[in-house]
Amino acid sequence: MSERNIRVEPIDRQAVEDQEVEIVERKGIGHPDSICDGVAESVAGALAREYIDRVGEVLHFNTDETQLVAGEAAPAFGGGEVVDPIYLLIVGRATKRYEGQTIPTETIALRAAREYLEETIPQLEYGEDIIVDVKLGEGSGDLQDVFGEDEESDADDSDPASGEESSSPVGIPMANDTSFGVGHAPLTETEQIVLEAERRLNGEYAATNPELGPDVKIMGKREGDTIDVTVAAAMIDEYIADLDEYIDAVESVREFVTEVANEHTDRDVNVYVNTADDYEEGSIYLTVTGTSAEQGDDGSVGRGNRANGLITPNRSMSMEATSGKNPVNHIGKIYNLLSTSIADSVVADVDGIRDLRVRLLSQIGRPIDEPHVADVHVVTHEGVSLEDVEADVEAIVDEELGNVTEITRQVIDGELTTF
Repeated sequence: MSERNIRVEPIDRQAVEDQEVEIVERKGIGHPDSICDGVAESVAGALAREYIDRVGEVLHFNTDETQLVAGEAAPAFGGGEVVDPIYLLIVGRATKRYEGQTIPTETIALRAAREYLEETIPQLEYGEDIIVDVKLGEGSGDLQDVFGEDEESDADDSDPASGEESSSPVGIPMANDTSFGVGHAPLTETEQIVLEAERRLNGEYAATNPELGPDVKIMGKREGDTIDVTVAAAMIDEYIADLDEYIDAVESVREFVTEVANEHTDRDVNVYVNTADDYEEGSIYLTVTGTSAEQGDDGSVGRGNRANGLITPNRSMSMEATSGKNPVNHIGKIYNLLSTSIADSVVADVDGIRDLRVRLLSQIGRPIDEPHVADVHVVTHEGVSLEDVEADVEAIVDEELGNVTEITRQVIDGELTTF
């Protein structure tokens, strides 16, 4: 029996897949909120790696307050122009001086933001279509009382965030806050459709259809056995000559999303694309840069997708922003990612589970591998009792909590997505 406070109990609702109505949303990588998430996380990763290179450990920082102020554009068939640029402000704190070293945190942040934006939204001209600014307050290099490792651990001097091998257990950081994270598994058919449709539209589809911008927002609604998928897809004016080509582009997106959806369900599926368009009035979703941030849509870290990439009102969610937070001891990041990992592992390894929710609650100053409570709620398949799975579930939760610093390594190495 684990010494950690792990509870396994029945869930207080039907499995989401069995509920009459389900709603699922994903804001694509070019959505203003997702731009903020992506930049904040890119900057966080760059700072963490730079700290490790320079001083051998991750110092105190957070960049999870990044904000976007929309610009103004004049799109036109064949190519329009940005009239007023988008403004992006990277906000947070970072340790700039440590043991005699000065670390150029704002330069690192600006470089990381430029590289991320150039890769993610190539149509957006850095420095012209978007202006990026950075204001990182001074983080304290003396925050080791909360930021550092558990002094009672029998760790050697190796750094848990560096990814270096160690023959003895690594030290366990202390929780920076009293907060919680939530994860669930398995994904429902509707969740899979919404998540994969956006990723594939911004992956394989966009690679051969440059008229599609990265600002793709997808809303899924399942009512009984009918799934409606509503897609808002920003089209790039440079690649569209006239209204007929725009209409063809919209229809092509609709056909692609329908194919993706049908790979995940036998239910009836209806796909709608750019439903606000009015062809007679000439009102269509045409953009210069491929993002609505060019025309009135502001953005903020943590206002979009949760750590699993979805917004799921049928499930419990943490309101913590995952992107941009420090990966060493910031519970808003670690427990949201870890609870999702635990949920996936349990469903993959334990038979008989139909629906699972994991809630991890921290207590500030307490080692992050010892949550105040790890609360697992289970819906089992018919004929399977909670007692049949309880021990196996608890063992997996205990094991993953014992390996919690692996989340830190995966984040720093860019192996986990946060939105």
